[in-house]
Amino acid sequence: MQKIGLSEGLPEKVAATLIDFSKWLSAYGESSLDYQTFYAGRIGRLAKTLYYRNRRLGVAAVAPMVFCEAFIPSARHLFYHRVRFPIADAHFAMGFAFLYEATADPYWLQRAKHFLRSLEETRCADFKDYCWGYPFDWVTINGLMKRQTPLITTTPYVYEAFLQLCQLEPKEKWKGIIESIARHAATDIKDFPVNETASACSYNPYDKGGVINAAAYRSFLLTSASKLLVNHSYGEIAKRNLNFVLLNQNPDGSWYYAIDGVRDFVDHYHTCFVLKALAKVHSLTGDKGCLEVIAKGVQYYLANLFAEDGLPRPFSKAPRLTVYKRELYDVAECINLCLLLRDRFPQLNDTLNTVVSGVLKEWVRPNGSFRSRRLYFGWDNVPMHRWGQSQMFRSLAYFLAEHECRSSSEKVLTEKVRPELTVACQAASTSLPIA
Repeated sequence: MQKIGLSEGLPEKVAATLIDFSKWLSAYGESSLDYQTFYAGRIGRLAKTLYYRNRRLGVAAVAPMVFCEAFIPSARHLFYHRVRFPIADAHFAMGFAFLYEATADPYWLQRAKHFLRSLEETRCADFKDYCWGYPFDWVTINGLMKRQTPLITTTPYVYEAFLQLCQLEPKEKWKGIIESIARHAATDIKDFPVNETASACSYNPYDKGGVINAAAYRSFLLTSASKLLVNHSYGEIAKRNLNFVLLNQNPDGSWYYAIDGVRDFVDHYHTCFVLKALAKVHSLTGDKGCLEVIAKGVQYYLANLFAEDGLPRPFSKAPRLTVYKRELYDVAECINLCLLLRDRFPQLNDTLNTVVSGVLKEWVRPNGSFRSRRLYFGWDNVPMHRWGQSQMFRSLAYFLAEHECRSSSEKVLTEKVRPELTVACQAASTSLPIA
C-alpha cells in the first residue's frame, strides 16, 4: 500500500486540534452567525434584492455590508442572529463518526448521534420526505428563496451523515430516513433535459436548474441510493445528471458555476464540490468517462486554484471584487478532495500534506476554533459553522481516520495518536455534555 508521506508528527497535531475544537464547540454552542448573516435580515435582504435589480443603486445599498465584511467582520451580529444549520450538523455528525472510527471510543459515537437527532428535528416540515435547506430567507439572482426550502446542495450531506452512522450502527429508523431522502431527491427535485442522454436538475423543487454542482450532488446521492436500495430508476436519473456535468466541463478542465451565461465564475470550493461528487460516483460505478473528466479537472484544479505557497486561492475567475485573500471553506474542501482522490492521483498527497500543515500553522485559534477568512488586512475570526468550521472539523477527522486505517493496514500503528485521543476523550466525557 502506498505511503501517505506525511510530515513528522502531523497526525498527532491533527488529533490535538480536533480535541481542542470539540471542547470549543461544546462551550460555544451549535448555532452560529454565517457568511450570509449580513443579508439574512430585512435590511440586508432589501439591499441584496436592489443589487440584483439595479446594479448601480444596489452597489450603494450593499456597500456598508461589504465594508463590514472586509474591515469589521464581527459586525455580523448587528444584522441577524445566530441560527442552527443542518448542513453544519451533518458535517459535525460525520466528523465525530470519523473520530469514533479512528479511536473506537464510544463517546464520539454518542456525539455523532446527537447531531443526527437534531437533523431529524430540523427537516423541512412542509415536505413529505426528509430534506433540508437554510434557516433564513436567501435572496438569489432568481429571487427570494424562503427559509426551509429544501436544497440539493444541503440534503446530500445529511444523506451521507445518516449513511455513515447506519454503517457503524445499523438502525431501521436511520435506514428509513435514508430511503426517504432518496425519494425526495428523485421526485421533488426536478429534471430539465438538455439532450437525449443528459439532464440538468433544479437547485430546489421550484427553480429551473442549470447549476453544475447541484447536478453533481444529485448524481452522487442517487447513484449511491440506487445501489444501496437496489432501485434502478434512481441510477437512470443519476446517470443523466452525471452526463450533464461531464458535458459542461470546459475545454481547460474547469466548470462554471452555472450554464446561464451569467454565473460563469470558477472558484475553489465549487470546483471541489463537483470533483468530489464525480470521485464518489466513479468509486461506486467505475465509469471510465467519469475518471477521464476527473483527471482533466484535477489538472486544471492544481494549475489554477492554488497560490505560490501551495495553499488554496478562492478564484481562478472571480465574479466580482473580493474582500478576502483566503477562505476556510476552500481549505477544508481541498483536504476532502485530496483524501478522496489521492490514490488515483498521487500528486495530491503533496497537496494534502502542504494544506494540512498550513491549516495547523495559521488557521487554528488559541480557543480551539478555526479562523474563517484571511482578509487583506488581518483575519475574520467570526466562527461560522456552515461556512467552514464544520467542514474543517470533518475534513481533519476524515484525515485522522484515514491515517489510522492505513497505518493499521500497513501494520505501522500510530502508538502516539490513539492513546492521546483516548485520554482526551475520557477527560472530555467527564466534563462535556452529550446533549
